[in-house]
Amino acid sequence: MTSVEPDREVEKRHAAEAAAELVEDSMTVGLGTGTTVAYLLPALARRALSIRCVATSPGTRQIAVELGLQVQAFSSDRLDLAIDGADQIAPDGWLVKGRGGAHTREKLVAAAADAFVVIADSSKPVGALHAPVPLEVLAFGAASTLARIGAARRRDDPLTPDGGVLADFTGEFEDPAVLAGMLDGTPGVVGHGLFPPDLVRTILVGRGGSVERIDLPQDR
Repeated sequence: MTSVEPDREVEKRHAAEAAAELVEDSMTVGLGTGTTVAYLLPALARRALSIRCVATSPGTRQIAVELGLQVQAFSSDRLDLAIDGADQIAPDGWLVKGRGGAHTREKLVAAAADAFVVIADSSKPVGALHAPVPLEVLAFGAASTLARIGAARRRDDPLTPDGGVLADFTGEFEDPAVLAGMLDGTPGVVGHGLFPPDLVRTILVGRGGSVERIDLPQDR
């Protein structure tokens, strides 16, 4: 008997549509970047709510505006909700994000939100996080910064909208908190793709034709 591989695109769409249902009228909503968020934007537009959005990348902003969503500058100190995808999701809620290169802005938006909702297909939950972990470093002294990190490789990508150089941490690690602390303490590192569980409120994972909802405890 052969097993049938799940349709990842269908799972992404189901997770994104479930997240769109969490948005309420008059909310200010942070919009992430990536292939799963691409399903979120039309789902939000179809609801025709009176919401204001903050986009984490020029690409997300352009699509959102074309769909009729109201996108504003990130000028407020708090957002009601932020919704974004993830590259890896650990059992304890740690995330790896940033394959699309927007992880620095995505973390700023997630940190400003009263609730951060992660949407993903069933390939994203993993037993333990692993490399690559996306990095953004200052263009000034980028080679020196990456040399101090050691196990890091610069991407052949354009600079970010904020002028940063994209790279990846490629080494092995067991504790994401330890690696996050090392990267946070390295001069020249603007941001990294390790997101701690205390940023995350809810994870929605598309599994076949259904969506698994995981609510993380908020008293940690």
